[in-house]
Amino acid sequence: MDKARVLTLFLGVVRAKSFARAAVEAEVTPQAVSKAVRTLEEYLGVRLFHRTTRKLSLTTEGARLFELAEPGMRQLDEALEQVRSSRSEDDGMVRVTAPHSVGARVLVPLIRAFREEYPGITFDVVLTDLFTDLVEAKIDIGFRAGTSPGQNLVARKLCDLPLLICAAPEYLARHGTPDSLDALRRHACTGFRRPVTGRLLPWELMVDGDLVYLEVPAVATFSDVETEIEAVRAGIGIGQLQAYMVQDDLAAGRLVSILPAYRSSSVGLYMYYPHRTHVPARVRRFIDFVMAASPETLPALAGGEGKGG
Repeated sequence: MDKARVLTLFLGVVRAKSFARAAVEAEVTPQAVSKAVRTLEEYLGVRLFHRTTRKLSLTTEGARLFELAEPGMRQLDEALEQVRSSRSEDDGMVRVTAPHSVGARVLVPLIRAFREEYPGITFDVVLTDLFTDLVEAKIDIGFRAGTSPGQNLVARKLCDLPLLICAAPEYLARHGTPDSLDALRRHACTGFRRPVTGRLLPWELMVDGDLVYLEVPAVATFSDVETEIEAVRAGIGIGQLQAYMVQDDLAAGRLVSILPAYRSSSVGLYMYYPHRTHVPARVRRFIDFVMAASPETLPALAGGEGKGG
């Protein structure tokens, strides 16, 4: 029995929660995965999975094996990757994840500028609005617009992301410009709904130095930031939008920032990565490059209030 192979396929089934998906990721047939798991079960003398036509779950013994084997396999993968990547500091791939809204405005300018200095380093970019487990997904670096990613990660704040109340000139010409929060409540507004939870987010406003939350009369809600911005451009209503996403619209006059006193900066743009004893050289180069990026390299950061972390 090839212990390393059958154990690797077992771990792949647990992570994928499916024999079929594990087979695709391992580039083998589903029959090969099933055979490997059966071989492992026969060797251990225990069942590792409860299997029905609709559900796959671990037995107590299977869960114990996963708990014991997973950390070691992660260390092995990392050791192999470090040795493989050490052949050249300026070659290899960096895997990055980010929300869709960050991809074009943040990652594309960074990657373009970085590859001018290090053309041998390539990128695999995974865009998703879901928070990604970097270790499980074998991602080197993540970017997040919002709050700090939290514990067990190295998080570097790149800048604040101000929220601006914006409207199209056409909308203001037809309906007037609100000059207070009371007046704003009488206007048509747009809202953003979290794609995962479906929760409608209140607007965040700075009022006399305090952060307050305002429920707005949303005439249209969206679970995609770009679509909400397009709705505001089209004059459907007034929206609270992230400054870095609308700076070109503001400069071109397609949108107007109103009620500037209520501008909020409660969220930020973060870069994060796992705690590691040894970070591959190419990954470290990109991390350092991002932290040193100037507004000329990354115009989206120009509207923020500096880097930290």
